[in-house]
Amino acid sequence: MAASFFFVTTTILFVSILINIASCISDIDSLLKLKNSLQNTDVVLSSWNTSAPPCTGGDANWSGVLCYKGHVWGFKLENMNLKGNIDVDSIKDLPYIRTLSLMNNQFDTPWPDLNKLSGLKTLYLSNNKFSGEIPEDAFHGMQWLKKIHLSNNQFTGPIPTSLSSLPRLISLRLDGNGFNGPIPEFRKPLKSFSAANNQLEGEIPASLSNIPASSFSGNAKLCGAPLGACFPEKKSLSISVSRIVVVVLVSLAMFVIAAVIILVLIRRRKKKAEQEQQESGVVIGVVANTSSRDSTAQKKGSSSSPNDISDDQGSIRSRGTSNGSRSMRLSFVREEISEQFDLQDLLRASAEILGSGCYSSSYKAAMLTGPTVVVKRFKQMNNVDRQEFREHMRRLGRLNHPNLLPLLAYYYKRDEKLFITDFVRNGSLAIRLHGYQAIGQESLDWPTRLKIVKGVAKGIEYLYKEMPNLIAPHGHLKSSNVLLSESLEPLLTDYGLVPVINQEIAPEIMVIYKSPEYLQQGRVTKKTDVWSLGILILEIVTGKFPANFIQGSELSLANWVESIAPEAWSSEVFDKDMALTSNSEGEMVKLLKIALACSDMDVDRRLDLKEAVSRIQEIQEDTINEDDMYSSS
Repeated sequence: MAASFFFVTTTILFVSILINIASCISDIDSLLKLKNSLQNTDVVLSSWNTSAPPCTGGDANWSGVLCYKGHVWGFKLENMNLKGNIDVDSIKDLPYIRTLSLMNNQFDTPWPDLNKLSGLKTLYLSNNKFSGEIPEDAFHGMQWLKKIHLSNNQFTGPIPTSLSSLPRLISLRLDGNGFNGPIPEFRKPLKSFSAANNQLEGEIPASLSNIPASSFSGNAKLCGAPLGACFPEKKSLSISVSRIVVVVLVSLAMFVIAAVIILVLIRRRKKKAEQEQQESGVVIGVVANTSSRDSTAQKKGSSSSPNDISDDQGSIRSRGTSNGSRSMRLSFVREEISEQFDLQDLLRASAEILGSGCYSSSYKAAMLTGPTVVVKRFKQMNNVDRQEFREHMRRLGRLNHPNLLPLLAYYYKRDEKLFITDFVRNGSLAIRLHGYQAIGQESLDWPTRLKIVKGVAKGIEYLYKEMPNLIAPHGHLKSSNVLLSESLEPLLTDYGLVPVINQEIAPEIMVIYKSPEYLQQGRVTKKTDVWSLGILILEIVTGKFPANFIQGSELSLANWVESIAPEAWSSEVFDKDMALTSNSEGEMVKLLKIALACSDMDVDRRLDLKEAVSRIQEIQEDTINEDDMYSSS
């Protein structure tokens, strides 16, 4: 038995060593290719050779290399008299590159294709001889960039518009070049900006008006705050009085015509709004809860009655209002629903807003003679036509699993969609993890958290089995999309929506697009939902909100856990509001390791769903064998 244990331990250690060696060899090859593309490297980069790996833990063995946990995460090759063509392709596959500084060298080439390094956070190229125009899309996809310094080069042409759309940019230095044209309007205000000594012209954007005037000096044709006000050219001031009179009269005439047109449009829009108010009555009724309008609508029409529609909707059953208008029908997707309702029933319901955002809004509607339901309104769901949308809703309606919140019905309108589901009284997992005190509840204990994790895993596994054609069958797995039943069983919501949501806004709101593979390579894989599952498990076990790490720290939640020694997990990682016992701690450690394996940044090393679910189901409430509690998994 001891010999067998020794053999297994030795094998695991040997494999781990081989993996580390392979990683080091890969880093060495990449960096040597970069070195070969540069000139004047004989002395300053003499340490770049195969006698030692670039990194040993957090220490660098090669000059100018920055290291973190044995990985290359940046280059600081400054004041080395380097020149040549930068071989970006040689280092684009290094997953941890976050900073690149080549300041104070002799590089004299056009702009290198640096957007292949999509994970960069800081880029310093000042005091070189880079020349030519920077392509418009040079910074496309580099959404992690915070600081860009390009001062004192020989760049020309307009400032690339892809710079202005970077979501995290806080510092930009373009001074001492030959940029021309206007300064673009930036997506967010910058903390530091300089464009002095260029050939820029036009009005300075309002978002930069708080920047010191010295940052714009040396651009004779720039105007506006913080510089002097913009004035029309002198010749425009010589317009004769007669021309001014003509202009005023023409302007007045146009104003009268415009006013008439506006009045006509307002009347038409008012009529259209009244029609849309009826069609989207459920939303208006939920928000405003105007019973007087409801009663008026009742008086105008006769009582509604069930209608089984036998048109192209197939097996989906619909109920209309009393006037039989096709546009006001709810489409029911579950045959076993015993109690149906229509839009008028929802209109008359007492209601309250549960949540509202740019993507969707949720309302609780308690009907007078029917169930209490949740109406979820989606505004950005036009990725497919009406028929494809109906077919996808039919597929979702056929799903049946104890850990999925079933879709009851939907309402289709071109510009908005309504989803109707049962109301779950206990609310979401997010509230029970992070706001339980505010609602007078106790913190979730370990057995309950384990039950929730297992239920979520089973629900995801079922989605993968029933919707194999979708790359990410859930796509939006997070704690606020996990509801808790009366017995604290998890119920997944907002699943299967990736095919129908507008693709241009999907990366901003869907969880799968926050994954490492999408941020670094712009792709989603069959393991992306597994990454979401891993992050969710970490949130459940640690009690930490993942978004706090993504927005406010250099590390993700997974990286934060990995940065802490396993021996300290009990005191520093596990949720302090979750009571621990010596018999449960070992199983919690096992679950934490599974979560880290699920959220691995490398897709190839990440667990696949089947293995992840299998290992999760093996976790018990109490430790069976504590001897290997902190051994490698």
